[in-house]
Amino acid sequence: MNETETSAESLPAEVPHQEFRSGVPAGRFRLIVNPERAQKYVKHRLFVVGISLPLLGIGTALGLSGYPWIGLPLVVVGALLHRVVKAHATKILLHLALHDAKVYREALDYEILEVRYAA
Repeated sequence: MNETETSAESLPAEVPHQEFRSGVPAGRFRLIVNPERAQKYVKHRLFVVGISLPLLGIGTALGLSGYPWIGLPLVVVGALLHRVVKAHATKILLHLALHDAKVYREALDYEILEVRYAA
């Protein structure tokens, strides 16, 4: 392999979504994900704050009004939702990008995901 082939493989590739879907499971691409941007994007895309805040509020209200066994699980789920999404944001982003062309395009455009041809 000469120097131009090596540098061409290390550059980000413009890959159509259908080729991306078939190439990732086959191992034709090397994916680079920015974990901080992935966390922010996935939290926004899945509307985590909009789901967890009502769970925390309803769980707290139920706990204070005499239903602690119903309210406690809601508070726990609301509190853990952020941590679970943060811990698995890159996997969630890859799953969303494989199944939705819009998410794939946004991940590329916002420089969250970078696709390169595997060596």
